[in-house]
Amino acid sequence: MTTTVPTLDDSQKAEIRDIVCDILELELDEVSETSRFKEEHDADSLRTIEILASLERTFGISLKQSELSRMVNLVGVYAVVAEAKAQ
Repeated sequence: MTTTVPTLDDSQKAEIRDIVCDILELELDEVSETSRFKEEHDADSLRTIEILASLERTFGISLKQSELSRMVNLVGVYAVVAEAKAQ
C-alpha cells in the first residue's frame, strides 16, 4: 500500500509565502523556499506563532504548536499545512 504525500498547489504556496512575508515584514524576493526564518530573517517566536495563527484562519485548519519546530522555512510550512489539510 502506498501512501500519498499531501501537496499544495502553486496558488496555495503563493498565499503561504505572502502570509510569511507580510508577518516577517519582508519582500517576496527576500524569502526563498529554504531560507530559515529565525537565522536568516530574524523571526522571533511571537512572529512564528502569528504565522501559525494566520495559516489556521486562512486555510481553515488546526495546527498544533508542536508543529512550530518544523516551520523553520517555507518548505516546512508547506508540509505542515498540506498535512493538516489532508486530515
